[in-house]
Amino acid sequence: MEYSFNRGPVAAARSRSGMQRIALAAFALTIAWLGAARADDVLDRGVHFNISPSPLASALIDFSTQSGIQVAVADADVSHVQTNGVSGTFPVRAALSILLRGTGLEFSRVGVETVVIRTASAGAAIGAIAGADGPGAVAKAPAATAPQPEPNAVANASPDLPEETGFAPRPPTEQEIAGDSVYQFIVHHATLHYVNLGVTGDLAHWRGGRPETICPVTLGLEPRYNDFVTARIRALATIVGAPMQPDLQCKDNVRIVFTAEPQKLMAGVAKWASAYFGVRYPGMRRLVMFDSDHAIQGWYITTRGGGRVLNADPELLSLDLWPLWPQVIPSGLHEGAHALSGIVSVILIVDTTRVAGYPIGTIADYVSELALTVVQSPDHCDPLPSILDVMSTSCGTREKPTAITAGDLAFLNGLYYHNTGWGSSLSRDDLQRFMMRQFKGH
Repeated sequence: MEYSFNRGPVAAARSRSGMQRIALAAFALTIAWLGAARADDVLDRGVHFNISPSPLASALIDFSTQSGIQVAVADADVSHVQTNGVSGTFPVRAALSILLRGTGLEFSRVGVETVVIRTASAGAAIGAIAGADGPGAVAKAPAATAPQPEPNAVANASPDLPEETGFAPRPPTEQEIAGDSVYQFIVHHATLHYVNLGVTGDLAHWRGGRPETICPVTLGLEPRYNDFVTARIRALATIVGAPMQPDLQCKDNVRIVFTAEPQKLMAGVAKWASAYFGVRYPGMRRLVMFDSDHAIQGWYITTRGGGRVLNADPELLSLDLWPLWPQVIPSGLHEGAHALSGIVSVILIVDTTRVAGYPIGTIADYVSELALTVVQSPDHCDPLPSILDVMSTSCGTREKPTAITAGDLAFLNGLYYHNTGWGSSLSRDDLQRFMMRQFKGH
């Protein structure tokens, strides 16, 4: 688990370009991704299908069973949709196209053997966001020598892959959305500050373009579990309209690392962050140091500026660093960061000794939400349930979710509702109204 950062260029040059190049490389802990091949033959192979005209939700279950392809879809998108079915031998992708014909839905690939179903308009919007220069390109710096996570790290962590990969949470109860509970949910799940400055403007999110389009990778598990977690992040991002790099072998900027020795892994990052950001943020070391209280730790890198940054070289951007678990209340730490803020990179480190016993699907949903929003208080337990309640110490005896909740989906849909990359997100008040309309089926 030993590794080191390449600090040579930092000593040799202090230019913004050089510093940003090292920053992005070090933060990402660049590891060569030995991911699966594109395996287009999986969707091109011929399969005999026998799916009768039926509700699309049940037809997709039959399709998954007969094809061996996992299908991720939001229940709200298919709950009232009918399909004419498909019968005969077809390439897998052709059969799925036939099932979706006339439904207003389309599919896209989010894993070697996983597809996601979404509204066709969402696909068009995502395509418009991506920059022409390749949104997945984040770091061109020399790779750091990085840790090799344990391949069987979650052998005792309920690793069975879920048979169903859809997003079908129960609707919230009237009690769960009463009063200001939805607004408080928003406050604790999206932020630009760890303190409430009364800012109603933009909330940090992925905005698209060259530096801010999502490309996830998971490391440290057996390959099929790595692939499952990565595909789950892709599926959730696609369904809620976050900008997603379509190439499965893109350069990653969201890294989920499973390890039994998180302190060793995080020590180098904390050392680098203290050196790189320390002059600007005197409390940085306390902000990023290892915290044994939490099973999942990590950081976000964000950048400020409007549309001008969408096609900028990531190495030239002005960056801010945000921890997942704030160790201090940063008085003025990110002064001025309430300007338009976009997520450029995320790293989450999962302590496999602490998540043993949790289903892999639960952990996948947990890290998926963390990857899409800069969470202000992951340990806060609101009346409206969230997947982030799973590891919260403040929920008392209340039953905890095991998957993405209706609150999570409504919130993320609202966060990315105006995700054109050029304007701000919904305000907190508008986001609250948006979520309530979703809960009431409007």
